[in-house]
Formats: sequence, structure tokens, C-alpha cells
Amino acid sequence: MILPPFRAGHHALGGSCHVWLQPDGGWGLSNAGLIAGDGASMLVDTLFDVRLTKRMLDGFAGTTARNPITTLVNTHGNPDHWFGNQLLIDAEIIAAGGSAREMREVGPREVREMCASEGPGGAFANAVFGRFALDEVVPVYPTLTFEDRMNLEIGGIEIQLIDVGPAHTDADTIVYVPSARTVFTGDIVFAGATPVVWAGSLSNWLKACRTLLDLDVDTIVPGHGPVTGKETVRETEAYFEFLLEEASSRFAAGMPVTEAVADIELGRFARLGESERLAVNVHAIYRELDPTMPPLLGPQAFGCMAALRKEPS
Repeated sequence: MILPPFRAGHHALGGSCHVWLQPDGGWGLSNAGLIAGDGASMLVDTLFDVRLTKRMLDGFAGTTARNPITTLVNTHGNPDHWFGNQLLIDAEIIAAGGSAREMREVGPREVREMCASEGPGGAFANAVFGRFALDEVVPVYPTLTFEDRMNLEIGGIEIQLIDVGPAHTDADTIVYVPSARTVFTGDIVFAGATPVVWAGSLSNWLKACRTLLDLDVDTIVPGHGPVTGKETVRETEAYFEFLLEEASSRFAAGMPVTEAVADIELGRFARLGESERLAVNVHAIYRELDPTMPPLLGPQAFGCMAALRKEPS
């Protein structure tokens, strides 16, 4: 297995699979995929704004000219995976039901409002998302939704959609191409960066890792970061197992969540990018242990992360 370099743009993966990479893979810089069949293609995710998505579609044009994109799958409801949908209005747009609901709840207006909100949360959100052209985004939602699993054939290629959420979000679709031994994971895998639990649970994310590890694949295309193999799934599993133990012991000792966040030393996981996501993840563990605890949302979540990151970029 030869993996492509983590260089911006279009890379062929073999087996009719392609990837569009956006280094450095940090906040908002997601990957997308293309599965090119005979006379038709499927796109896996669009990007954070129309400009980035157009650049990607232009980069894929050498492949899609003969095999036009007829289907788009949005892996989940975070903006960097669907805000470019308006450029694919002639395609069938597919997402898990939970993802479609999230897309209608948080669109470009809500992201702009969060970036403009007062306080450290708004400042941090603006620092990481303000560079994207959100004013040009017109929300375009899925035309078809599914629950749990969906099997497709695109240009003669078998593709399996599997909702492994709620984990990162309310629903998280992985796109498995058995013939290519390749899976596009959406944000169930962050390669070289800290995963973040927005709406699911760490326990369910660990189950999602096990689902990925059980697949017959060599190539894993993460939602962010370089193309990788199963070792990065195991690293994700190890991070969450570590964090679950650390946060649970502090919860059992009666330590308030904010103190637990400040008290946890990440050790070898501190080298992962966006380590400030620790704050959101510890809150998620506390909510899992105490369901009466209110969720951490919007500017409040970004404010908690801002306290852990001195110089957001």
C-alpha cells in the first residue's frame, strides 16, 4: 500500500477512488473523496465554502468529465463537509437522517452569528472560521436520507454507507468501497489531530472505531489529515480509552468538569493538533455519566477551548 503525500489537491488512490486533501487539516480544512465508476461518480463531501468546493471540482474535472458526479454523500452535518453543496444541485444528495436534521439546525447564518458573538468563544470561532466565505453559502440539503445502512451502485462500483453515529455528531456516515479496500471515514477519523465529540458519546465512538477495524480495508481517508491506515484508527481508540479513564475517575471523585479539564495531562496525545478539544471531550464524558448535565454548545464550547489555546490560528 502506497499512500499519497499530504499535499494539497487531487490524488488518485487506485480502485477508482480519489481524494482531495487540504493541509494542514486543522479547523475547517477537511478532505473530500471521489469514487469514479463507469460513466458516473460519487462525491464524498463538499468543503467549507463555495470557493474551496469549486477549486476541488475543477481539480477533479479530468476524471469527472467522462464520469460525471451523479451522487453526493455528506458524511455528517458539520459545515466543512456540506457548505459547498450548492454546486451539486443536479446530483442526488444523500445523508443519514440525523445529519440532515443537523444541517437544517446549523447553517451559514448560525456560524456567522457564532463568529460575531462577544467573548472568547466568539473570538476563537472567528479566528478559525472567519477566513471562509460564509456569506456566499446558500444551504442545499440532502434529497435522500437513510437510517443505519444503505447500499449503492455507482457506475458499476458497489458502495456501502454505514451510519456509525452518534459519535462526532448526531450521525456519522462512513463510505466503504469493498472492491478498492478503501473507506472514507468523515470525521470519525482525524489523522494527526484531536477528535472532538460534539453530539455523540465516547463510548459510541469506540464502537465506531471497532467497526472500521473490522472492515477489510488498506486505505483510510480521514475527514482531516493525511490518508492513512488502520494504525490511526487504533490511535483514535487509544486516545478515547485514555480520556474515558482519566475523566471518569475525576467524575467519581466529585471533581467539577472545569477542574477535570485543567487537571488532565494529555501525555503522548498532547502532540495531536487542536488539543484544546480536550475541553469539549471531557464535557461529553461528564454528560454521558450524568445525562442531566446540559450540553456544551456554540460560543460556550469555543470559549472553553479558547481557555486551553493561547494563540488560535
